Amino acid sequence: MSVIPNLDFSAWSSGSDQSRQEFVAALGKAYTDIGFVTIKNHGFDEQTQSLLYAQVASFFALESKLKRQYEIAGLAGQRGYTSFGKEHAKGMSAADLKEFWQVGQPNPAYSSPEYHDNVAVHELPTFSPAFKTAYEALEAIGLEMLKAIAIFLKLDEDYFQDWVPGGNSILRGIHYPPITMDPGDSVRAGQHEDINLITLLMGASAEGLEVLNKKGEWVGIT
Repeated sequence: MSVIPNLDFSAWSSGSDQSRQEFVAALGKAYTDIGFVTIKNHGFDEQTQSLLYAQVASFFALESKLKRQYEIAGLAGQRGYTSFGKEHAKGMSAADLKEFWQVGQPNPAYSSPEYHDNVAVHELPTFSPAFKTAYEALEAIGLEMLKAIAIFLKLDEDYFQDWVPGGNSILRGIHYPPITMDPGDSVRAGQHEDINLITLLMGASAEGLEVLNKKGEWVGIT
């Protein structure tokens, strides 16, 4: 059974040339063999994480009728709220047992039909600022990860820098409510592949997430 590698991001962000080379090699091997890696010392500070989690928890604690007011028709959940049981993994008939909130690029300098406005939660005045701060921090970390990936791919370190800044990335806050009835064939999140360039996930505090490695084995992540 494979084990998900845990890499020290500071080896890349503030390490020696040798440390950076070792990080690139380990990162590339993890993505080649498994397709997933966990990162520590990434610079996403605890205060930003705690504020984001607190705001997300406050929103999902609101009454269902009030939350549904933030479910915007025509956006397929790309901004604002998506209610419990609405999303299905591709190819799956059973709904996922979750509700979620999504925000996109907060920088007003980027505007196009694909950049829908983010949705403000009037009951929570610090909700949008918390998401904006977290989004920008995660975007910066993602850009640094892509530099290391570029080197592993024998590209110029800044290869992705002209393509990614201002991209239409999504930050999603997910709530998995307690199951009070027989879920049938539904699971929390059905088996799926992410279609974006890279995905950054917050560290898990409970079991549940699994990754399918190149050997066809499901590897748990905690």
